Amino acid sequence: MSEEKKDLGDKAEEAAKDFTEGAKKTANEFKEGLQGAGGDNKKILAGILAIVVGSLGVHKFILGYNKEGFILLGITLLSYLLVCLVIGAFLVWIPPLIGLIEGIIYLTKSDEEFYNTYQVGKKPWF
Repeated sequence: MSEEKKDLGDKAEEAAKDFTEGAKKTANEFKEGLQGAGGDNKKILAGILAIVVGSLGVHKFILGYNKEGFILLGITLLSYLLVCLVIGAFLVWIPPLIGLIEGIIYLTKSDEEFYNTYQVGKKPWF
């Protein structure tokens, strides 16, 4: 009977070891998948938002550039207020143009280049 318990204990230890190795392998695969998906999704999301609503600076907030996002948003709001005084008519087209240019730049860069430039290198403009 003691021999049976020992065999059962050995089998349980082996099963636990196999489970642990499988869990570690799955966790590493999941981690690699998340790292690969993060850069690509941010690139596409930031690029499309820059083209569609670039004047509001949403793409800057997505990339973590809060100061630059508030600058674009502030210029847009200020230009809309100043349109009544005709001065805003000269300013109102600048933020959407910046968004359009940045959106095109984001979408034409490779995933690696985008990640290294905007997420690692923290290049806020163009």
